[in-house]
Amino acid sequence: MRPRPLASPRLGRIAAASTLALALSGGLAACGSGDRPAPDAKVSNSAVPAPAKAATPMKASKPTRLQIPSAGVDAGPVLPLAVDSTGELGVPPVAKADQAGWYTGGVTPGEKGPAVLVAHYDTAKGPALMKNIKNVKIGDVIKVGRADGSTATFKIREIQQVDKKAFPTNKVYGDTTGPELRLLTCGGPIQDGHRTDNIILYATLV
Repeated sequence: MRPRPLASPRLGRIAAASTLALALSGGLAACGSGDRPAPDAKVSNSAVPAPAKAATPMKASKPTRLQIPSAGVDAGPVLPLAVDSTGELGVPPVAKADQAGWYTGGVTPGEKGPAVLVAHYDTAKGPALMKNIKNVKIGDVIKVGRADGSTATFKIREIQQVDKKAFPTNKVYGDTTGPELRLLTCGGPIQDGHRTDNIILYATLV
């Protein structure tokens, strides 16, 4: 789907295909357009095969905290994100750019399927939660604290930077054989107040 200019902070537009809510294809409005933009975010696309056997799914429980040690991320609470009447998925407000959000239309982290978290790389106020995305590597761990007191631990198996015009909708939101996590942020240079790319972390429950 082709992105369109957005007047408020949004990661993108959701489309429906069958019973599946599909994807983000736009970008964070005004990200990096203030007086202190973060450096252009660029990562190397890389991947390893998914495990032959999926981990046992966890029961549903809302995410409460996000930890990515390699990126210096330890943040909570996790904000609920929903799709509005225009089909756009909300993102954490600029005032809470140091917190992640969870797409409530999908599964909770640890359940079977792709749980989706969203976090800013930067905003008009400067660097945000995922400002150290370039430090993240294949095999790094993402931990998601959950409301029931448990922790869902994921291992990153793929890192992808892609132009928003070519956002991999089905790959991000499509059905999976086991519990998966997708963490979405922005990257690339700023053009007209927007980052040109999305950076996507694909991780598998371990």
